[in-house]
Amino acid sequence: MAWKTYDLDKHAQKLVLAARKRNKDSLNQVFKMRAACAYGLERFWGEQLRLQNDADKAKYWGDTWKVLVEILSTAGLKLPNDPATGANVETMAQKLWSLPLDDQRQALAVLTQLCDCMVWWTQRYKQV
Repeated sequence: MAWKTYDLDKHAQKLVLAARKRNKDSLNQVFKMRAACAYGLERFWGEQLRLQNDADKAKYWGDTWKVLVEILSTAGLKLPNDPATGANVETMAQKLWSLPLDDQRQALAVLTQLCDCMVWWTQRYKQV
Protein backbone atom coordinates (compact mmCIF):
# COMPACT_ATOMS: atom_id res chain seq x y z
CA MET A 1 0.00 0.00 0.00
CA ALA A 2 1.35 3.40 -0.99
CA TRP A 3 1.43 6.42 1.29
CA LYS A 4 -1.36 8.93 0.59
CA THR A 5 -1.30 12.51 1.81
CA TYR A 6 -5.05 13.09 1.32
CA ASP A 7 -4.13 16.72 0.58
CA LEU A 8 -4.00 17.57 4.29
CA ASP A 9 -1.75 20.55 3.67
CA LYS A 10 -4.04 21.92 0.96
CA HIS A 11 -7.11 21.48 3.17
CA ALA A 12 -5.29 23.14 6.06
CA GLN A 13 -4.32 26.13 3.95
CA LYS A 14 -7.91 26.60 2.77
CA LEU A 15 -9.25 26.40 6.32
CA VAL A 16 -6.74 28.96 7.60
CA LEU A 17 -7.32 31.35 4.70
CA ALA A 18 -11.09 31.18 5.17
CA ALA A 19 -10.76 31.84 8.91
CA ARG A 20 -8.37 34.72 8.24
CA LYS A 21 -10.80 36.24 5.77
CA ARG A 22 -13.71 36.00 8.23
CA ASN A 23 -11.89 37.26 11.31
CA LYS A 24 -8.16 37.29 11.95
CA ASP A 25 -8.80 37.02 15.68
CA SER A 26 -10.09 33.48 15.23
CA LEU A 27 -6.76 32.25 13.83
CA ASN A 28 -5.41 31.51 17.31
CA GLN A 29 -8.09 28.85 17.68
CA VAL A 30 -5.88 26.50 15.71
CA PHE A 31 -3.47 26.19 18.62
CA LYS A 32 -6.39 25.19 20.83
CA MET A 33 -7.54 22.75 18.14
CA ARG A 34 -4.15 21.09 18.10
CA ALA A 35 -4.16 20.76 21.89
CA ALA A 36 -7.73 19.40 21.86
CA CYS A 37 -6.64 16.45 19.71
CA ALA A 38 -5.18 14.85 22.83
CA TYR A 39 -8.61 14.77 24.47
CA GLY A 40 -10.50 12.83 21.82
CA LEU A 41 -12.82 13.24 18.89
CA GLU A 42 -15.93 13.95 20.93
CA ARG A 43 -14.29 16.85 22.74
CA PHE A 44 -12.92 18.27 19.52
CA TRP A 45 -16.37 18.10 17.91
CA GLY A 46 -17.97 19.65 21.00
CA GLU A 47 -15.78 22.76 21.08
CA GLN A 48 -17.88 24.37 18.37
CA LEU A 49 -20.81 24.23 20.80
CA ARG A 50 -18.85 25.91 23.57
CA LEU A 51 -17.94 28.70 21.18
CA GLN A 52 -21.45 29.38 19.87
CA ASN A 53 -21.33 32.92 21.26
CA ASP A 54 -18.45 33.64 18.88
CA ALA A 55 -19.70 32.60 15.45
CA ASP A 56 -16.33 32.96 13.69
CA LYS A 57 -14.50 30.72 16.15
CA ALA A 58 -17.32 28.17 16.22
CA LYS A 59 -17.38 28.10 12.40
CA TYR A 60 -13.61 27.51 12.29
CA TRP A 61 -13.97 24.46 14.54
CA GLY A 62 -17.03 23.22 12.65
CA ASP A 63 -15.38 23.68 9.26
CA THR A 64 -12.33 21.78 10.46
CA TRP A 65 -14.55 18.90 11.60
CA LYS A 66 -16.35 18.85 8.23
CA VAL A 67 -13.04 18.71 6.37
CA LEU A 68 -11.86 15.89 8.64
CA VAL A 69 -15.04 13.94 7.84
CA GLU A 70 -14.46 14.47 4.10
CA ILE A 71 -10.81 13.42 4.28
CA LEU A 72 -11.60 10.29 6.27
CA SER A 73 -14.41 9.34 3.93
CA THR A 74 -11.93 9.30 1.02
CA ALA A 75 -9.85 6.93 3.11
CA GLY A 76 -12.86 4.68 3.70
CA LEU A 77 -13.51 5.67 7.31
CA LYS A 78 -16.99 6.99 8.10
CA LEU A 79 -16.95 9.57 10.87
CA PRO A 80 -20.27 10.83 12.28
CA ASN A 81 -21.13 14.41 11.38
CA ASP A 82 -24.27 15.35 13.27
CA PRO A 83 -25.15 19.05 13.39
CA ALA A 84 -23.59 20.83 16.36
CA THR A 85 -26.54 21.49 18.61
CA GLY A 86 -26.93 21.09 22.33
CA ALA A 87 -29.75 18.62 21.71
CA ASN A 88 -27.53 15.96 20.17
CA VAL A 89 -24.37 16.18 22.28
CA GLU A 90 -24.91 12.84 23.98
CA THR A 91 -25.89 11.11 20.74
CA MET A 92 -22.83 12.39 18.92
CA ALA A 93 -20.51 11.49 21.80
CA GLN A 94 -21.97 7.97 21.85
CA LYS A 95 -21.47 7.60 18.11
CA LEU A 96 -17.85 8.68 18.38
CA TRP A 97 -17.16 6.47 21.40
CA SER A 98 -18.78 3.54 19.57
CA LEU A 99 -16.35 3.70 16.67
CA PRO A 100 -13.91 0.79 16.60
CA LEU A 101 -10.76 1.69 18.51
CA ASP A 102 -8.60 1.47 15.38
CA ASP A 103 -10.93 3.91 13.59
CA GLN A 104 -10.76 6.31 16.53
CA ARG A 105 -6.98 6.17 16.52
CA GLN A 106 -6.74 6.69 12.77
CA ALA A 107 -9.17 9.61 12.89
CA LEU A 108 -7.23 11.23 15.72
CA ALA A 109 -3.94 10.74 13.88
CA VAL A 110 -5.35 12.44 10.78
CA LEU A 111 -6.93 15.21 12.85
CA THR A 112 -3.65 15.82 14.65
CA GLN A 113 -1.74 16.04 11.38
CA LEU A 114 -4.39 18.32 9.86
CA CYS A 115 -4.10 20.63 12.88
CA ASP A 116 -0.29 20.56 12.64
CA CYS A 117 -0.60 21.70 9.03
CA MET A 118 -3.06 24.39 10.08
CA VAL A 119 -0.64 25.63 12.74
CA TRP A 120 2.06 25.93 10.09
CA TRP A 121 -0.18 27.95 7.75
CA THR A 122 -1.42 30.10 10.61
CA GLN A 123 2.13 31.03 11.49
CA ARG A 124 2.74 32.02 7.88
CA TYR A 125 -0.42 34.08 7.46
CA LYS A 126 -0.64 35.81 10.83
CA GLN A 127 0.31 39.43 10.74
CA VAL A 128 2.70 40.38 13.46
